[in-house]
Amino acid sequence: MSGAAGDHKAFSSLKSQAETVISPTLLEAVPDAMVVVNSDGIIVHINTLAEDMFGYTREELIGQKIELLIPEELRPHHQRHREDYARRPAIRRMGANLDLYGRRMDGSRFPVEISLSPIRTSAGQVVLGAIRDISDRKHMEEQLRRAHEVLERRRDRQLWEYQNRLALTVDSSQDAIIGKNLDGIITSWNRGAQEIYGYSAEEVIGRSITILAPTDRPDEIPGILQRVKRGERVDYFESVRVTKDGRHLNVSISVSPVHDPEGNIVGASAIARDITAQKRAEDQLRQAQKMEAVGRLAGGVAHDFNNILGIITASCELLSGRGSSSTAGSPYIDNIRKAAERGASLTRQLLAFSRRQPIKPQLLDLNERLKEVSRLVRPLMGDDVKITVSTAPTPAIVEADPSQIDQIVLNLAVNSRDAMPRGGKLILEVAVRDIDQPFAEMHPPLTAGRYVMLAVSDTGIGMDQGTVAHIFEPFFTTKDAGKGTGLGLSTVYGIVQQANGNVWVYSEPGRGTTFRVYLPSAEAKMGLQLSGEAEALPPRREGATILLVEDDNMMRMLTKQMLEEHGFRVLEADSGLAALDLVASNGNEIDLTLTDVVMQGMTGPELVLHLTESHPAMKILYMSGYTGELLGDGTMGAFNLLEKPFTRTALLKTVDSAMG
Repeated sequence: MSGAAGDHKAFSSLKSQAETVISPTLLEAVPDAMVVVNSDGIIVHINTLAEDMFGYTREELIGQKIELLIPEELRPHHQRHREDYARRPAIRRMGANLDLYGRRMDGSRFPVEISLSPIRTSAGQVVLGAIRDISDRKHMEEQLRRAHEVLERRRDRQLWEYQNRLALTVDSSQDAIIGKNLDGIITSWNRGAQEIYGYSAEEVIGRSITILAPTDRPDEIPGILQRVKRGERVDYFESVRVTKDGRHLNVSISVSPVHDPEGNIVGASAIARDITAQKRAEDQLRQAQKMEAVGRLAGGVAHDFNNILGIITASCELLSGRGSSSTAGSPYIDNIRKAAERGASLTRQLLAFSRRQPIKPQLLDLNERLKEVSRLVRPLMGDDVKITVSTAPTPAIVEADPSQIDQIVLNLAVNSRDAMPRGGKLILEVAVRDIDQPFAEMHPPLTAGRYVMLAVSDTGIGMDQGTVAHIFEPFFTTKDAGKGTGLGLSTVYGIVQQANGNVWVYSEPGRGTTFRVYLPSAEAKMGLQLSGEAEALPPRREGATILLVEDDNMMRMLTKQMLEEHGFRVLEADSGLAALDLVASNGNEIDLTLTDVVMQGMTGPELVLHLTESHPAMKILYMSGYTGELLGDGTMGAFNLLEKPFTRTALLKTVDSAMG
């Protein structure tokens, strides 16, 4: 084999090894350079930001020693550190008290801050490194230090010019830089702080810094101020802060004492960076790793257990053929055989979850498949459950194993039946959805493109968020002992992952549940080309005003951003009562109200009743994680519904249609 071919094969092997454990989509979503290194110190995967930061291409880095990215004089120290880390792996964040540097391809060096996370794989341990270039931060800290030195020596015009230049530098930083006195009163507030926290300088200067503190951390800021009074510097700790609109952000903060010309400590300077996106990506990565590890364990157990069941079944067959014992022992042999069959059924579900179950994918129209499997669903539901089947108006082509599609629908339907002990409504729905890039980035590992959505909804007892967080884990069940294996939803999860899809659930106690399965569209393989008109955005409506009512802070913030980017003016409310207050002062300016259906306190339909009485001409648009069929109980009238989760295109087109 030629050297080039061998290098390419080694590159592909290392990259493939990393991607079986770490989703490339998740790595790309993290706002830092990401480098994955195996136990020998070999780079096995990087993201695009790492290419940009170090100047190497992916092909040039994968397969190289990590020391390539470290200045030569620091490499011996790094090797000792790597050996120590291998003996005591743990999540570590470095950079606060260490001078760490990276080395670019051109030989230049730059200061960095590094977070390390050990990850167990079937091939051994790898280390996930998040690397951040802190050149701007170091430069800013050096300028602040020099300013303090100048303050101690000079008070002439040159000092004021220097301070002005420093102020411009501080104000242009994307990090929040906040000055405060020793009582915590804010004295300076840069543009980065305004972007991150939402307050203008006029709104906060003179107020206490505690306006940014969450209610569950009342002692954190006073404790930091006490340390500053003692002359301590508080380096790069992670915490949570609250924005003007009530959102909770993860931030990385450092706080330094500020001295007057005589050397007395008169205040503090804090530098904060929003790391919410990074923390979210880390949480998603940890969840994916957990599910992957459980899947490998489940697959191994299923494989070994199948061998045991094979022995039991074969022994039953041999015993049943023995004439001398077949009559007396026949009932017992039948019981053993039935138990083995039940065990085999459980192992098939475990194999489906671990994605090791043999499949026979083929092109099929999910519309037609849903009609077929719905015939099997009806006998399972009973007479007290009404079943509604809604198919897409166009072919919904996927490449999947038909039996696995049946298994998804049946498992979700059985779950719904158990959630409706007194009967109710079951809705089975197929639709074709175009996923845009912003939506895909918020729902990894989805990528932008066309998908076929299968939704299964019920009007059952629903689940709280603590239960939703665990429902796809094997053997997790809310049923009484002996009434469930806890494998139904984990089987659905495994099948969907095996088909390169994604599954999403929306549920609230007492409000029912909706599962949405997204499978990649295979229409191109059928020679079909559906209209791409759905991707075209409607005309901008500059200055049109929308009242957005949503009690989920993150959902409200993202929806507002998408609307404002399209020219809308958005008034936001986190409850029905807050919305009524806004209408009282801005009612004649509001062109449309976009409200969630299920909210704490006043629901969306209750809010709309008030609005239609006071402003009968106001346009109304509902949004909900539940399907339209599930909510079609007459309480919403004839108003339109936007189903969550929605893309930017779907949001803007539905709003445009509702406004007329």
